[in-house]
Amino acid sequence: MTMAAEQGQPTTLASIADEDGTFAIIAFDQRNTLRRMFSAVGIEATDQDMRDVKVEVTRALTPDATGILLDPQLGVGAVMDAGALNPSCGLLIAAEPTDRGDFEGEPRSYRIPEQDAAWVKSMGGHAVKVLVMMNPQREVRTGEPDITAETVDLVNAIVEDCRAQGIPSVIENLIFSPRGVETLSAAERERAIITSAELLTAVKPDLLKLEYPGSPEGCKRLSDVLTVPWAVLSAGVDFDVFEDVIKISCDDGGASGFIAGRSVWKEAVGLNQTERATFLSETARPRLLKLREAIAGRATPWQNGGR
Repeated sequence: MTMAAEQGQPTTLASIADEDGTFAIIAFDQRNTLRRMFSAVGIEATDQDMRDVKVEVTRALTPDATGILLDPQLGVGAVMDAGALNPSCGLLIAAEPTDRGDFEGEPRSYRIPEQDAAWVKSMGGHAVKVLVMMNPQREVRTGEPDITAETVDLVNAIVEDCRAQGIPSVIENLIFSPRGVETLSAAERERAIITSAELLTAVKPDLLKLEYPGSPEGCKRLSDVLTVPWAVLSAGVDFDVFEDVIKISCDDGGASGFIAGRSVWKEAVGLNQTERATFLSETARPRLLKLREAIAGRATPWQNGGR
């Protein structure tokens, strides 16, 4: 893995990848979700509680990860102050707002201008990660904004900004159910994942962080539309499920690895410091190593991702 670039020098995806060009990245940029996780186990977490668990997870897992994704509000500063980031591990910084825009109940992605690529670089980040939510199947009614087109334009601006600053852009898309649709069917979800990826790959982000399309066939269809590398996200599913998802995503979808969060570390929330240390060393770290085994010989090097 390539570590922090010299001041003023551009970085590439090599800074968050293994020497073989694959990704084994831990995601811990959760903020509102993390607070809800604490609440679910009966703890009204303070900001310091959340900083502490981010520091402990980072210290325990980054020796074996190629990158870690952290938020700027609670994660980056605490981790850097504690010296918890292993020097061999790259740093991705989440540059999206903590709240989601809204148009009549549908998410409407937006950007805080000050949270740009230069801002991420100033914090020591090796890559900019931005979460958007897009479903091209939503109906565009007369006189209403085209949220899908807005999102593509937003991503294009982010990619251009990152390119100008010499830092990789990592774009994450989550699918949502359009107005009037309570739950997407498996086929609708697959189609939304693939059509969104096709729109996003056209603006050439360095890496896409995508949901699993649901099947080997869906992964093949996803691979057919991509022209940039992608990594599969865990979406909080149980570890054993995600291990299989990774294998299929790599074998059938040409994924370059994974960006995994709760599937690896979620049980650490709510434990006391001693229990947490035991869990991280005896359960979370072996999970990460198993995921690395799962991509070994399967994941497509990022340099060969897409077409």
